Amino acid sequence: MTGRPVPTLEGRSVRLRAPLSTDLPVLFEWYNDPETVAPFDRFSLDSFSEFESGVQKAPDDPQSLAPRFVVERIDGPLTLGFVGYYSSHPVLELVDVWYVLGERAARGKGYGLESVGLLVDYLFHTFEYARVGATCDVENVPSYRLLERLKFVREGTLRQALFHHGAWHDVAVYGVTRREWAEHPRPP
Repeated sequence: MTGRPVPTLEGRSVRLRAPLSTDLPVLFEWYNDPETVAPFDRFSLDSFSEFESGVQKAPDDPQSLAPRFVVERIDGPLTLGFVGYYSSHPVLELVDVWYVLGERAARGKGYGLESVGLLVDYLFHTFEYARVGATCDVENVPSYRLLERLKFVREGTLRQALFHHGAWHDVAVYGVTRREWAEHPRPP
């Protein structure tokens, strides 16, 4: 893949690494699977070439919503999903994280929690951000529980901010500051 080098981040059970060209077919399948993406988010199909181009450009594009890291089990390695981050506002100095565990059998086992924790550690240790945020549909209980276990604070609700499944949905806004992140140990 091209662009700025993406580091490999290792935790106890997962590794975050740069996407390889051999990863793209399964990532593309998850990215375009309405059962994986659409239950709580907008959904639109990309072509494989659009997806591939987006992943290649992501390291150099702060607003990219393409996968920046592949999540894989260390003892596998089995590809579990992908995570990313993006500059969510043109003026405010903040970054939002997002995450997808495409491997359904891996959900509910702590891999997402560990992956997002590694990503937030990386962001605070690599960039000067004072805050890392995340948003999720207010009905996406697994997503907001993950954030809350990582000591993200629910800062508010954006009413009717996301259109999917033929209706407007409220979006919860979460954030954790650099100081809060440093003061609280991550869950096991």
